[in-house]
Amino acid sequence: MRSSRSAGFADRFGSKSAFPYLFGFFFVISFILSLRLAQVDPRLLVEPAALANLGRFVRGMFPPELSPSFLQVVGPAILETIQISVMGTVVACLLAIPLGLLATSSLTWSGILHERAGRFYQGLWFGPYALSRALLSLFRSIPELVWALLFVRAVGLGPFAGVLALGISYGGMLGKVYSEILEGANPRPLEALHSGGAGRLGIVLYGLLPQALPSLLSYTLYRWECAIRASALLGFVGAGGLGLQIELSMRMFQFNEILTLLGALFLLVAGVDFVSGRIRASLVR
Repeated sequence: MRSSRSAGFADRFGSKSAFPYLFGFFFVISFILSLRLAQVDPRLLVEPAALANLGRFVRGMFPPELSPSFLQVVGPAILETIQISVMGTVVACLLAIPLGLLATSSLTWSGILHERAGRFYQGLWFGPYALSRALLSLFRSIPELVWALLFVRAVGLGPFAGVLALGISYGGMLGKVYSEILEGANPRPLEALHSGGAGRLGIVLYGLLPQALPSLLSYTLYRWECAIRASALLGFVGAGGLGLQIELSMRMFQFNEILTLLGALFLLVAGVDFVSGRIRASLVR
């Protein structure tokens, strides 16, 4: 009796208990190999040459450049960074909304909205579903910096290349998350509307969107915050904004200008974080 119970216990939990040890073993091996292949050596940070270079950089940053002529350059760069992030997020939403809806299986070919449909109908809509998911994977698999390099070649230097790069890359991210949020909605209100005779459009408008809308808006605002930081990075490849000014100052070894630009970027990100946080808080109420 006791041996059979212990055998049953081993059958139920023996195979599961081995997984953490195997995972830990392979993780440690991967970590050690990564240290060697990535040439991670913290001692390089404290070498005399590295400390001397860092000291020259820090000393060159003070005092920050606050002359009126330079601040007249920083102001338009901040405004351009905001415009790039806003328009890039708008383009991303315009791509993400239709693709995200098509990439939601419960809306296109399966789930309660299609339980009365035949297999031919479901198979007909599986093609757009698979195509939209493939496009979203393509858009987000390529970093926005690479997209910016491509669009700089296509449309030339300037903020428009940054807008397109953010729109394509963030469109893939937003569309993927939109589809996951919609698929993760509570199905009980949908079933109640369906049993009450509501059509597909009514189920989506009155059962699905009210549940998902706060999460959709919250994640969109978060992506706008990320777009502020990303737009500054895109400036290094000629896409305008604060990043372009930082890159120019670094080329000229004007470290005091870099400190001013980094401070402006910090204030900009903090301001956007405060505004989006207030908007998200109002959505939760």
